[in-house]
Amino acid sequence: MSPVANRPRSIAASIFALVIGAVLVMATAFVAVTFRGPPPRPAPQLVANIAHVMTTGKSLPAATLAAFRMTARGIPGAFGPGFGPPREPGPERAFAAAFRHGFDPERRLRASITAPRALQRTFSTTRPQPRRGEQPDPQLAEEVAAAIGLPAARVVAYRDEKMVFAPGAVVGGFTIGAFDSQRWRVVRTEAQPFISQWQLTMFAAVLAVMVLLAGPAWLIARAISRPLRQLGATAAAARVGAPLGPVPQGGAAEVRNLTRAVSAMHDRLTRHAEGRTVMLAAIAHDLGTPLSRIAFWIEQLPEAARIRATADIDEMRSMLGATLRLTRDEAVTPADQRIDFGSLLDSLVEDMRVAGAPATLEPGPRAIVRGDPGALRRLFGNLVENAVRYGDKAMLSWRIDGRMVEIAIDDSGPGFDSASADRLFEPFVRGDPSRNRETGGTGLGLAIVRSIAEAHGGSVSLDNHDGGGRVRVRLPLAT
Repeated sequence: MSPVANRPRSIAASIFALVIGAVLVMATAFVAVTFRGPPPRPAPQLVANIAHVMTTGKSLPAATLAAFRMTARGIPGAFGPGFGPPREPGPERAFAAAFRHGFDPERRLRASITAPRALQRTFSTTRPQPRRGEQPDPQLAEEVAAAIGLPAARVVAYRDEKMVFAPGAVVGGFTIGAFDSQRWRVVRTEAQPFISQWQLTMFAAVLAVMVLLAGPAWLIARAISRPLRQLGATAAAARVGAPLGPVPQGGAAEVRNLTRAVSAMHDRLTRHAEGRTVMLAAIAHDLGTPLSRIAFWIEQLPEAARIRATADIDEMRSMLGATLRLTRDEAVTPADQRIDFGSLLDSLVEDMRVAGAPATLEPGPRAIVRGDPGALRRLFGNLVENAVRYGDKAMLSWRIDGRMVEIAIDDSGPGFDSASADRLFEPFVRGDPSRNRETGGTGLGLAIVRSIAEAHGGSVSLDNHDGGGRVRVRLPLAT
């Protein structure tokens, strides 16, 4: 098979083919409906029948109406026994040829005409007024006046169409009034329905085409979007230090190009993170020896100076250790173990109590998660220490929310500023603007918390409650 045959199709080509196919199917449906014939029209009303309704209030008997045969313009006896081609020699030959091939204009004409519109007679003491769209028709008024035996001055007629179908026949809607010296006798055609049968047929054809196209359109849209959804889910779950999840192998050309670009980007980020981790580890190792020498020399300082210098060295070592832990949490794939979440929090809070921290745990439903017990313990340990440090105490609780477990760590402190809450998760950003290690920390605690939570497929956010601050951690339940 040639390389051209194996070349994936573009999304643009699929969408273009879908649009062209839809247009062709819709056009075919419209042509099929249109070529069935023009919209059926009500048969014309006879002036004789109009006069009969005006005088008696009833239409002529069906037999009488059936006996009448209209004469169409240029086609004498169009509906009568004497129906035949016109008398002109040229058209006569054309009609004769058409008859030999089965042409039947009477059948076609009858198919395009429905029953005439019903007539309604009313009485009025005032001159009748035209309805919307109707215009005066003096000729029709004269014909009706002659049929009922009244002077033309006593008859008014209004029509909404000026087409003449045949002598003695009225096409379309009309309002005709005749004054009998006492009152006006008014005959009107009944009002047309808001939606005609022809319009219903067109609507049905459009609906049928839409239903016919909905299935293929949905399948094509699903085929186009399925690899994009898979790639989006993989990209959302990707993290530095972990292998990239499953990516779509097929699909359109644009999807394949995007898949290759995402994979290449993930590889570059992984190499960058690995280089950063190696660099920080080397810096920490290289700084260890000078710090040890400085610690040796400061032993010769006076006691007050020695205490301050020792505290600075301890702070530097603590910051180096926290930085290394952050890079390790970002770069190392967490262990995949089933963890009883309640037992993990219970043991953590118990250890914190033994150490003198005012921490409490409210029991919750049984929840099993997957992950690294050590990393999760470090996550919640950091949050409990922050709650005790800034809010005097820590109160832990959890609940099940769908396929997630949500943990709340509440304190009694001043809470969080919603405008700057997200910045607290950035490395070396501290809630306490002072550089005091007793109150401000290193500024890496919440960064480590977010790194561990995201590595386990979860999230962390800062909020407030009535009595202080609240940290929410959401982790997926084990399947």
